[in-house]
Amino acid sequence: MPTPHILIVDDEPNIVMSLEFLMRKSGYQVSIARNGTEALEAVDHTAFDVVLLDIMMPDVDGYQVCRHIRQHPGRTSTRVIFLSAKSKEADIQKGYEVGADLYIPKPFSTRQLMEKVKELLVTPA
Repeated sequence: MPTPHILIVDDEPNIVMSLEFLMRKSGYQVSIARNGTEALEAVDHTAFDVVLLDIMMPDVDGYQVCRHIRQHPGRTSTRVIFLSAKSKEADIQKGYEVGADLYIPKPFSTRQLMEKVKELLVTPA
């Protein structure tokens, strides 16, 4: 089985750095998008196993990125996890409506996140 490929999408460098470190330490291949536009381009060129997606970004928000992934014919098996400071019920509901597999409010436990990523990788989409 090939190494799972994870895309981290967040405009906060500290979060990107810590997530990248964690994912690499767990043996995953990691790509990074620092905003929604970069995320859309990355998704168009590469099939990721999991996308860790922030919602609030300056250009294209996470909801739009998730919608784009869900509409892309070759990305049906891509799992999307929202990591967001938006923790209102309506925001979470919207996250699931646009196609998220999981919605984890920030701040989150990195250990919990790693467990969820592992779970999603073994569960068929």
